[in-house]
Amino acid sequence: MVQFVGAGPGDPELITLKGMKALQNAEVVLYTGSLVPKELLSWCKEGTLIENSADMSYEDIFAFIKEHHHKRFVRLHTGDSSLFSTTAKQVAFLEENGIDFEVIPGVSAAFGAAASLGIEYTIPGISQTLIISRVAGKTPNPESLKQLLSNKHSSFAFYLSIRLISKLKNTAYELGYAKTTPCWVVEKATWEDEKIYKGCIDDIQESVKDIKGIALILFGDFLTQQATIESHLYAKGYKQEGLKKSKAL
Repeated sequence: MVQFVGAGPGDPELITLKGMKALQNAEVVLYTGSLVPKELLSWCKEGTLIENSADMSYEDIFAFIKEHHHKRFVRLHTGDSSLFSTTAKQVAFLEENGIDFEVIPGVSAAFGAAASLGIEYTIPGISQTLIISRVAGKTPNPESLKQLLSNKHSSFAFYLSIRLISKLKNTAYELGYAKTTPCWVVEKATWEDEKIYKGCIDDIQESVKDIKGIALILFGDFLTQQATIESHLYAKGYKQEGLKKSKAL
């Protein structure tokens, strides 16, 4: 059995309880390099075989899995394994070879960053849609940046794009976004050395020019956190109507 475990965004306490138990019971752990907090590996019992996949090719990873899959095997990914993790290719290999697997979800950086900032992605009247993507660079994106940003009433979280922020800025201008549109960057969300940069699309590039590691770009008017309509969930009229229906039942 191979267990894919989401390690969370950086804070070692943001792994799930189920993920922690998987590490405690593991006989073999293959983890994703420097992006996984080393504190998580301290939960492994003495004698656990722990390997770093940072310098491995897919062929190396597959060979390692094939050699050890009969043991309690944890494949430890950063964040959540459903986002930018290469899980699909590994799952295809497991299925082709008849190897059982389980996926244990984790907290992704977009949600870790939102927690650090104390913000919500869905603001009534401003945005009810969250778009998670990346700005195309060496890795192409089937969705053009123009196509993504044309959804002007959405909340955007861009992974793996900090060195391409000028492309985001220029494309936003082409589409008529105001220079004052909020654009915030969270470097190493939830890690001890997390840094937060707040600005707008016009000035944020200068603030983050020295970032070379992992960072998340948040973009859109949702960052004002100012609703333009009242949420029905807590609206007085909605509550009263719900109370009437409850009494009628």
